[in-house]
Parts: sequence; structure tokens; C-alpha cells
Amino acid sequence: MAASTQDKQPMYVRSFREVGIGDIPLVGGKNASLGEMARELAPQGVRLADGFAVTAEAYRYFLRETGLDGRLGQILTGLDTRDLENLQQRGRRARQAILGAELPADLQREIVAAYAELSGSVSEHLDVAVRSSATAEDLPDASFAGQQETYLNVQGPAALLEACRRCFASLFTDRAISYRADKGFEHDKVALSIGVQRMVRSDLAASGVMFSIDTETGFRDVVLINAAYGLGENVVQGSVNPDEYYVFKPTLREGYRPILQKTLGSKEFRLVYDTGGGKMVKNVPVPPDDRTRFAIDDDEILLLARWAILIEDHYSRQRGRFTPMDMEWAKDGRTGDLFILQARPETVQSQKRREELAVYHLRQRGRVLTTGRSVGETIARGPVRMVKSVEHLEQVRPGDVLVTDKTDPDWEPTMKKAAAIVTNRGGRTCHAAIVSRELGLPAIVGTGNGTEVLRTGQEVTVSCCEGETGFVYEGLLEFDVQRVDLRDLPRPRTKIMLNVGNPADALRTSLIPNDGVGLAREEFIISTHVQVHPLALLDYDRLEDPQVKRQIDELTAGYRDKPRYYVDKLAEGVAMIAAAFYPKPVIVRLSDFKTNEYANLVGGRAYEPAEENPMLGFRGASRYYDPRYREGFALECQAMRQVRDQMGLTNLKLMVPFCRTVAEGRKVLAELERHGLVRGERGLEVYVMCEIPSNVILAEQFAEIFDGFSIGSNDLTQLILGVDRDSEIVAHVFDERNEAVTTMIADVIRRVKARGRKIGICGQAPSDYPEFARFLVEQGIDSISLTPDAVMRTTLSVLELEGQQPGRTERPASAGQQP
Repeated sequence: MAASTQDKQPMYVRSFREVGIGDIPLVGGKNASLGEMARELAPQGVRLADGFAVTAEAYRYFLRETGLDGRLGQILTGLDTRDLENLQQRGRRARQAILGAELPADLQREIVAAYAELSGSVSEHLDVAVRSSATAEDLPDASFAGQQETYLNVQGPAALLEACRRCFASLFTDRAISYRADKGFEHDKVALSIGVQRMVRSDLAASGVMFSIDTETGFRDVVLINAAYGLGENVVQGSVNPDEYYVFKPTLREGYRPILQKTLGSKEFRLVYDTGGGKMVKNVPVPPDDRTRFAIDDDEILLLARWAILIEDHYSRQRGRFTPMDMEWAKDGRTGDLFILQARPETVQSQKRREELAVYHLRQRGRVLTTGRSVGETIARGPVRMVKSVEHLEQVRPGDVLVTDKTDPDWEPTMKKAAAIVTNRGGRTCHAAIVSRELGLPAIVGTGNGTEVLRTGQEVTVSCCEGETGFVYEGLLEFDVQRVDLRDLPRPRTKIMLNVGNPADALRTSLIPNDGVGLAREEFIISTHVQVHPLALLDYDRLEDPQVKRQIDELTAGYRDKPRYYVDKLAEGVAMIAAAFYPKPVIVRLSDFKTNEYANLVGGRAYEPAEENPMLGFRGASRYYDPRYREGFALECQAMRQVRDQMGLTNLKLMVPFCRTVAEGRKVLAELERHGLVRGERGLEVYVMCEIPSNVILAEQFAEIFDGFSIGSNDLTQLILGVDRDSEIVAHVFDERNEAVTTMIADVIRRVKARGRKIGICGQAPSDYPEFARFLVEQGIDSISLTPDAVMRTTLSVLELEGQQPGRTERPASAGQQP
């Protein structure tokens, strides 16, 4: 490699293998990281694209030789980044000055020689990526993401030298100047290195980004991967809505295959080489059939996740503390090999204080105008400001909700003014998402229609606190912010658990102090993520209704095995909850739809009887062994086994709902065993809902066959008082605090504990009534499972009741005010 020996000074070029993370002042963060991985992680199997760095000293030499060092200082004197016209004018003059200068001849020779060595015996000019690498970038508290330029498919010495000069000029783009000023970096103290890297032909395959942490919640135990077809700039810039995959790190380390979730993106365009017209790359439409397929397969997802763990572990050891990583990857379409292209420390979640928990909660909801992928976990309100091109950025005022097709790095000085950001395109790792997180703004990306349904001046509320889906509501809605100090908060002796139904909320709610999940409902997962009746999937080839078949085809795109769709989607939903709380217990209640609810699933009406009172009909345990539904339950069992056996989430426990008799309980246990879910095997515990008077009356007999009980106060109250809880006419009679109900609950707690079994409660009563929670603690209940909004209030109450000193807590902020 040219200029690679100590006796040749200055050294303008270094191969990646000659540098490491300690060389940031010489080659910038991006190149230093590539060198570090080439030396330390390539031997462990992490595959990297080879290349070389043009050093920061080369940049300084260029400025000195051309007199640009003094000229650039003059141009930037008097800079005011808050004045967009001033910023744009000075940035343009700085770039023009650099582009008008010639690289010194000896620097050109070294770059061309290094390029020839990288090309090796290739007769044609090697295609390379030319990436900027600033000496202040990729620090733990400053990402510099997208601040400088990248050039793809650069071929030949002349094109390479021109790309290098353009990289030098990109140190003075408006966004880079503004970013440095905001971060407190002096312009003349930041130099630019250039990375020249062999192109991975992902234009023929796929590429994307990944994080070794959840980008929204800061949850540490997942790898988040985004993928789309073609070169990776589309994902980084938010030009497409990519696939999204979650992988669970703890059980991946143990050899399992824990792909928690796979979300299909629309992947509308593919960035490819341009073979004519003079451009280096171009976007082309992706055929419809390819859009309905995942960009990479499961083995590739798991390999990338393993690399993410290796990279994170290495940098964490090096820094002496947990260091989550932000990585770019690509798949070569010619060889099928995967490569890591970049790795840098994640700079948002890793910097957040974990001593305080802020929980945002809408007080009211308005008409939903549009939805997309949520970024951040906050709420903002304000007037819409539609921006369709960079020329209209100056119209944005502080507090506006910026709505656009997509953002790019040139927009960053303006994005700082916004209260929230809404885009048509992009995934949760696109430019708009990354910058919004760093600025602390809520953003909703990938709406598809935001610029069509919203209008300038319209008052809206942007809510990103309701899971992975973000909502734009009509009007200025009121909301609360509760801040809880988590320092030295003790755990109550009574276990405080959570009721969780939506997998999208799981990672966020797991950060609330808790002892696990006392009730994970399958119903939301089935109705929202699956949507199809399991028997309709099993009978797919025999279905006669063309409309039902068409709906199933749309929902199960990419699945030839239709029942497998049910198993996978249910398993993914349950796995996300189990992983979020791992290794704490997560008790999943097996499906408890009523017949009218099952009938509302796609294809369901053909399989469900019409019942006068579905609440007391064919529901819960009675379905699992009945020939009319037995094979549907078999799919449910396959999903639970997939979570425990393939993903390694053995903290998953099962719970049987609405089990009327002990004999029925035995039949259900036999069905579970038939499908490989054997109570006691690999730590599997099976609980029963205590929601029918027979469960209380025969508590000792139920305790012989089940590991524990969970009181369902809603149904138990209904059946003790003989009140239809869905009837408004007699709703005033329904009260879990009625003496008949509390007497029966106190009795069953005493009798179950006498038999050495666990007993908790997952009904709504303790979430609604603090005095009911106190009653349960006094009776010696083992656990109380609550809705997330009631957890901290109840925890503090229980600590006080148990005589422990509760931690400090701030009460909700003023409704509707920005924090």
C-alpha cells in the first residue's frame, strides 16, 4: 500500500488493516472503526469490505498547499447558523473554494497507487464507494450521521480523485457547518479523512442498517435490522419503507434462533448501478412480487445479529462500559456473501439517563388523520407546516409539525425548529428518524399519505407513546407526562406484574419497574397481527368464498404454507413480550375469544356457531379439545412451542382460561402434551384462570393439576353476582368490591396458598381501585398484575402498606404542556 511505512512523511494513505480505533485523529471515526474491525473482528468471522483511508493529514496538506486554510477561516468569520441565508451563503462559498482547487500532485499519486493496489489483478477499473470520515465523528455523544457525502460506484482514477475532492468540500455543507456549531466543535479543528472501500454489489441483492439496541426505547437485548433491495442509501435516507427484523440477543448467544419479529416493508425502489447517462447510481421500481417477499432470509438475519453482538461486545470491552452500535451492512448479489460496511457507537439511547422514567399519556383521542412508524415515545402538538422541497424550508416556524415526503441531511438546521416530524417515506432507521431521536422530537415516518391528508395550518397532535404505531390526531389534545425517579426504589414483597396485550408496547413497558407479566393476552395479537381464523387457513385449499380467499392471500403474502402464517405471527407477538421481560416470568393466557369474536376474523363465520350468550358459551378451555376447534388449537400450541423451543424463551408460562371443571383441565393438559408442551418439562408451568365459582369451590382439586392460579376479577364478579358485564342496564350492580366477591377472593387465596400453589390476580379491579389492591396485599396474595398506567401508583401504595420506604416520584406534568 502506498505511503504505508514510517519513513515516508507525510503519510497520506493507510490501508484499513493498518489503523485502529485509536487513530480517529488520523483517519476519522468511520475509517478507524473499519480498521479496528478488520484487525480484531475479521478473525472472528465478521466479513468486511476491504479498502484504504486518505488521512486527515492529506486534507490539511491540501488546504495548506492551496491556501484554503486561511481563506476558509475568512469565509466562516461572522457565521450565524440561526440565520439560514447567512449559513447557506457561507457554506456555498466554502464548497466552491474547495471544488475550485486542485489536489497536490503527490497526493494524487498516492491515492491512485492505493486504488491500483486495491484493484489487484482486475483488468477493468474497480468500482468503489468513497465515504467521508470526519475526525470528530462517531464519538459516543455525536453521531455526525449523514453530515458529509458518500459517492457510490466510483470507477477509475479520475472519478476517484474527483470524488475525493467533493468529499473534502462536503465538510462544509450547510448541515455539517450547523451541526458542528451546535455540538461546539471548532471548524478549523475538524479535519476530513476519506474511506475508499470496495463496492459490495448489493445493487443485485439487499442492504440496510442495524442497531444493537432498540432505537426507540433503549431496550438493550435486541438487534434491530432494516433491509431493502439494492444499495443502502435508500434505507439510510428514508427513500423506501424497509423490512424490519428484531432478534433477541441473550438466547441467540445460547444457540437458539430468536427472530422475534419480521415486518414486511413496501421496498418500493431499488438503488442500482447506472449503466448509461453518466450518473453513478439510479433508482428503479421493485416488481410487486419482490415487494411482498423479505429482502433476506432467516439465516442471514441471524448471521447479521451475531455479528452485531460481536461488534458490540468488542467496543464495550474496549470502552469499559456498555456501547451499543449503529451498523451498515450489505449483501453481494454475485457471491451471496454478507458484509459489514460501517460501525459506529449509537449516540441517542446510550446517552440517556436511566434514573428517571418519563411516561406520556394522552388524556383524550381525536380523529386519526394518518399513522406510521413511531419514533420516540413522546407527544407534541402544533400547526402543520407542509414542506415539499428544500426551497420552502424557510417557511418553517418554531413549534410547527413539519410534514414532508422525506428529509435529508440538508434539512437538519430547519428540523431543530419543529415540534414534531411526519414523513411519507422511511423506516425507523432513516435520516428523519435518526435526527428526530437526537433532537428529542417525536416523529412518524412511513405514513405513505401524510402530505396528502394533512394541510398547512391544520392543528394536530402527534402521538408516539402508543407503541410502534404513531398517530397523527386532529386537534390539540391534552396529555400528561409522569416522571418517576427510579433511584433506590425498592421492590415490594408482593410481586407487581404487568398486563400486556400489544407486543408493540412490550419493550417500552418492560422499562417500568416490574416483576414480570401476569397476563399476556393472545387476543390482540390474533385480531391485529394474524386477522385470519385458524381453521380458514387450515382449509385454505377448500375455501369456496372468493372474497375470503382474496383477503387471506393479501394478508399471507409470501406464505405458501398458510397455517404456518398463523403460527409465525402468533409466535412473533408472544415472543416479543416474553423477550421484553426475560428472564422474568411471562404468563400467556391461551386464546379466549368468544364465538362472535372468532366469527369476526377473516373466514371465521363459516366455522363459528351463533350463540345467544357467547360470554357463557363455546369459549376458553372447552374449545381446545373439541373436534370443532381442536386443529385450530394445535396451531396455537405450535406457536407456543416455537417461542420456547426454537427461540429459547423458557420464561414463557401458559395459562388456561375459563376452565369449568377439573376434568376439562385434564383434557386441556392432554392436548398440550400432544403438541409437545408437557407441564414440568424444561420448566414449563401451566396456570389456570380463577374466574368461575367452580374454580374457587374446587380450588384444592384444581391445585392438583395446575401450577398456579390467576384471579380474573371481571368474569368472577360477573358470575358471582349474576351480572352481564356487557349490559349497560345492570352495569351499576357490577362491582368487584362487593362483599360477596371479596369474601370469595379472600377464601381462594387462603386455600390455594395452603396447598403450596401460587396465586395472583390479573383482573382490572386493582388497576382501577387502589383500595382493592391494598385488600389483596392484606390477604397475602403472591402477585398483582396491572395495566401499565397503574403500576407505579400501586407499587408506591404497596410499599407503604408493607412498611417500606418508597422512592421519590414527581406527579404528572400540566396537561398538554410540552416538557
